[in-house]
Amino acid sequence: MRKTALLVPLVLIVAGALLLIGSLSFSQGGHVNVIVVDGSINPGSADYISQAIDVSVSDGAEALVIELDTPGGLVDSTRTIVQAILNAGLPVIVYVSPSGGHAGSAGVMITLAANIAAMAPGTNIGAAHPVMGGGQEIDENLQKKITNDTAAFVETIANRRQRNTDWAIKAVRDSVSITEEKALKLKVIDMIAIDINELLEKSHGREVEVMGEKRKLELKDVQVVELKTGMKHRILMTLADPNLAYILMIIGALGLYIEFSHPGLIFPGVIGAMAIILFLLSIQTLPINSAGLLLIGLGLILFVVEIKVTSYGLLTIGGLVCLTLGSLFLFDVPEQIFDYKTFQLRVAWGLILPSVATLGAFVLFVAYVVLRAQRKKPYTGEEGLLGATGKATSDFADGEGKIFVHGEYWRAVSDEPISKGDKIEVVESRNLDLKVKKA
Repeated sequence: MRKTALLVPLVLIVAGALLLIGSLSFSQGGHVNVIVVDGSINPGSADYISQAIDVSVSDGAEALVIELDTPGGLVDSTRTIVQAILNAGLPVIVYVSPSGGHAGSAGVMITLAANIAAMAPGTNIGAAHPVMGGGQEIDENLQKKITNDTAAFVETIANRRQRNTDWAIKAVRDSVSITEEKALKLKVIDMIAIDINELLEKSHGREVEVMGEKRKLELKDVQVVELKTGMKHRILMTLADPNLAYILMIIGALGLYIEFSHPGLIFPGVIGAMAIILFLLSIQTLPINSAGLLLIGLGLILFVVEIKVTSYGLLTIGGLVCLTLGSLFLFDVPEQIFDYKTFQLRVAWGLILPSVATLGAFVLFVAYVVLRAQRKKPYTGEEGLLGATGKATSDFADGEGKIFVHGEYWRAVSDEPISKGDKIEVVESRNLDLKVKKA
């Protein structure tokens, strides 16, 4: 027993020593962090990349590899990512992959900003011409101003990393796009790699600039550590879809409308509140037109008022008009994006029309039910007894007696003689007395 008691701490000490040796060997061999960005460039992906850079610096990674496959995105988010990469405290490698993927529009800036730019076979890069968020036509002078600003932006990045500035400017002004082989030939990228292992092998020993200082990449036999996307960033990147944000708004409005018009149901109110909170979270990642949001709010208010005021559908029609216009203008703001064809910052017509029609039909149905209930004859209380028939349960003496109607006994008065057993009809209600006559 004593031997066993002595062996336990000894085993723990040996295990701790082995773990320490393992951690030392890991730190000596070094590691490289890898993240995957395979969607539109938005505030969610910008925060994800910036946080990955900070984590990689703090945990002593030799480099951060960004596997990139993007159609484009918001200019402001792109600038945030480029700034984070250019000022990173460690080497950043952008790897356009997998085969079939591309660094479209915003991806051009991100790739050019990397210390090492690489592409997988069968990928392409380019088409970085900026447009407006809704894809609409804009003033020629404004378009020229936006294009010149973006061209200067990409030229600065290419100069900083000593890459082909002429091609970078053409990618913005003429929307040119090239394959990985041509990109390597034109010195837009540094290498072509089949996978991460080949990427690290080819990058090993290269000298790059980090924070104004030269640093030699030591990437031989490093461990590859994938930084998984956290729940926060997954939600943010998912909510960056204007159509999803719009659906959440409609669900929230419908749920709260049902709860306010039928208090006590609870479930619609809970679902509606959750959807509205998610919608408010999504508009933090998307540029919102305040006029569109106000129009939608006015439309919902008109729907609620329809229940209280008999407008015979006029308020509902006004609400539908406000809701439709607000839906069109909700994300249609002068926000620069890259590649309108693959990244549209607006709600699809195919979603707006069914949503508005469904919500309008539901509001009209509720208003009709409420109006019909208001006009319907009461079934309970004294008012519900008017016109009801019953029978006398006693002879009426001096015009007063007892009656049985609606399963209840009532005191009643009458201007005509009524005998026990006679059928009667209620003609008036006086507090707790009923005035009756022979039926």
